[in-house]
Parts: sequence; C-alpha cells; structure tokens
Amino acid sequence: MSGRIVYFMGPSGVGKDSLLAWLQSHLDTRLAVHWARRSITRAPALEGEMHESLTDAAFEALRAEGAFGLDWQANGLRYGIRHQELAPLQRGTWVFVNGSRAYWPHASQRYPTARSVLITASPEVLRERLIRRDRESNAEIEARLERLADYEDSSVHCTVRNDGTLDEAGNFLLEQLQLMEGWPHALHHD
Repeated sequence: MSGRIVYFMGPSGVGKDSLLAWLQSHLDTRLAVHWARRSITRAPALEGEMHESLTDAAFEALRAEGAFGLDWQANGLRYGIRHQELAPLQRGTWVFVNGSRAYWPHASQRYPTARSVLITASPEVLRERLIRRDRESNAEIEARLERLADYEDSSVHCTVRNDGTLDEAGNFLLEQLQLMEGWPHALHHD
C-alpha cells in the first residue's frame, strides 16, 4: 500500500497557512499523515511555518545533488521538498505538501496519485487581506488579483473558499479530505 500526496496551493493572501495550521490542529494525531517540511531560500521565522532555511547557493547545491523530490520558484524564493519528507509515502502514509499553483502540473506528473486542494477567496476578500498585510503596493495587489482571475486548472481535485471564518473553511476542508479515496485510518499504538 502506498500513500498519497495532498498538494495544497493558493494565491498569496487567501489564508492558506492559517487554514493549514487549523487543519493540523484538528486532525486526529493517530492518522497516517505526514506534514512535509519545506526547504526555502528565506530566513527562519519566529512564528509560522517551521521551514529549513537555505541560501540560494546551498539550495542549488542540494538541487544539483538530487536532494529534492519536488522543487520550484515563486515570489523570488526557491522551495523544495526533500526526498526524506516524501519517504513516508512508501509506508502508506499520506504526505501533505504546501505547494505552488504554477508547479502543480509538474508535481502531478511526477506523482500521478497526488490530489490537489486549491484554497481561494473572493477578489474582494483577497484585496482586503493583502492591503491589511501591507507588504505590497496597490499596483502589486491589483496585479495579483488579475493573475487570480487568469488561474483556472481543471486538474484541481478540491476547492476550498476561505471567505468566511477559519472554522467554516477548516471544517469544509476536513470533510473534503475525508471523502478522498483511501483516506487514512487512525493508527493504533499498542
């Protein structure tokens, strides 16, 4: 029995990290699920995702050595998922990956049984969140919103709209995951 990758993606500002943190805190800890740790060319954060922080040179050296099962570039950063983070697939464990929309076609080609979850929000909610985050100019925000309208992919397996409360989106996401074929059962530790 082999596991399955669940590949989470969504544009900046939709609350993907918050929703994934909600999911992690609400999943039964006995489920055969592994959260893949990302390697990112970004300084370590005091809060949020606990990623492996790499320089561009270190990332490229690891990539050249074939250390990554998945790797991509987005928003001026490089992201990778090391092979050891994907190894639990061989034990029947589902691996949750925080990915990029642009990289999904490559990931799905490499791992044909992978399932994608697109996290999205209405343009109005997204605009409000991006303005509140205060990292980009109004022109950059509008450019992001235009790209959002351009993004359509028929290979998305599940779409979660994160417009309301985190609990609403989280409960919907959890229900959709549990409907996926082969959803893992709780492991019993005797």
